[in-house]
Amino acid sequence: MTDAATLTHRRVLTIAVPIVLSNATVPILGIVDTGVVGQMGAAAPIGAVGIGAIILTAIYWIFGFLRMGTSGLTAQAVGAKNTPEVAALLTRSLIIGLGAGVAIIALQSLLFAGAFRVSPATPEVEHLARQYMAIRVWSAPAMIALYGITGWLIGQERTGAVFAIQLLMNGVNIGLDLLFVLQFDWGVPGVAWATFIAEWAGVVLGLWLCRAAFAVPAWRDRARVLDRARLVNMAAVNSDIMIRSVLLQAIFVSFLFFGASFGEVQLAANHILLQFLSVTAYAMDGFAVAAEALVGNALGARSRAALRRSALLTSFWGGVVGAVLAICFALFGTLVIAIMAKNIPVQDAAAIYLPYMVAAPIVGVVAWMMDGIFIGATRTKDMRNMMIVSTIVYFAVVIPLMQMFGNHGLWIGFLISFIVRGATLAMKYPGLEAASEPVRAA
Repeated sequence: MTDAATLTHRRVLTIAVPIVLSNATVPILGIVDTGVVGQMGAAAPIGAVGIGAIILTAIYWIFGFLRMGTSGLTAQAVGAKNTPEVAALLTRSLIIGLGAGVAIIALQSLLFAGAFRVSPATPEVEHLARQYMAIRVWSAPAMIALYGITGWLIGQERTGAVFAIQLLMNGVNIGLDLLFVLQFDWGVPGVAWATFIAEWAGVVLGLWLCRAAFAVPAWRDRARVLDRARLVNMAAVNSDIMIRSVLLQAIFVSFLFFGASFGEVQLAANHILLQFLSVTAYAMDGFAVAAEALVGNALGARSRAALRRSALLTSFWGGVVGAVLAICFALFGTLVIAIMAKNIPVQDAAAIYLPYMVAAPIVGVVAWMMDGIFIGATRTKDMRNMMIVSTIVYFAVVIPLMQMFGNHGLWIGFLISFIVRGATLAMKYPGLEAASEPVRAA
């Protein structure tokens, strides 16, 4: 149902909370992976698993647009009660995901060589990392297809299913880590095999959870699935999101590079504080996802009232979460810093810049929520263009700010990029409501 009366706080939380919980499980897997190879008693295996996972994650991240693009398109099809198109969207996303995964397998030698050229490692670490990646790369089709499956489920507000997939994958991975590494003594390849099996298990569960789509003949209707207009629209949506994501990543990467110019202590302090930002992103993501599903549904139903209420309710909860995080960071931030870093100069430096992390959830909430709203509306051209504006403003202000205020200037410029992104998208919001009006016959 898509009328405004059905849009309640409970509905928002039902969508958002499973995503927040799902995100919360992600760091646990990294801790277990590191812990089991750490039992081998050498540094190289830990470094190999770490760098191998980072390289593969970076490659897969390129296709993250498939999750966001699929969720918005699916939500709109659901709102329009277009069941055949909902089923066809799953097939299209699976074709893209599986095709991209096969391409990564085919190009693995070039991709891995390029990665180690950019980020060289010791011969032992590189050898072990290549062993790890040579196994895990064969689950690339599963991982990228899961982006599409996840987006398709989110578009139907089925975030509990997304949580179930994440739980299964992490549970299988952790169990097999313990078996393969600690019991069978397979070392780094054991960690890779555990992840490989877990990722394919995840896609199998995902397909089972999507089984209702396969009862709709349209999922295999070649003419509909490969319809040129729909494919062009999907490509445009996904390419806009990819450009936006690359620019966002450029801001984060440049932040780290700029921070390195202030010395090891400042760099370490900045890295610790970015973990606070990761927590914020994980928490906000649940409510941004709720906005994707509800706004897309309302726009598909061409209900202006539902669109406005979706935006207001999800943004309200995003603001509540942002305020709670800001308070927690202010009260307990120095304690968390002390736990994360034993080096006193690093602790002192991080404490100096902690106020910027207290401010981040507040000044960034509009950007996070507007991202969800515009993804649900598939107004990805606006997202791309406003991200271009935000990136230009960031680079225009951060360099002179750093020259005047050092690392403080870097943090100020970083937060300005969030403010500009949120403000520019908010200026475009009235166009969403105008687009939600039903088309009246002449």
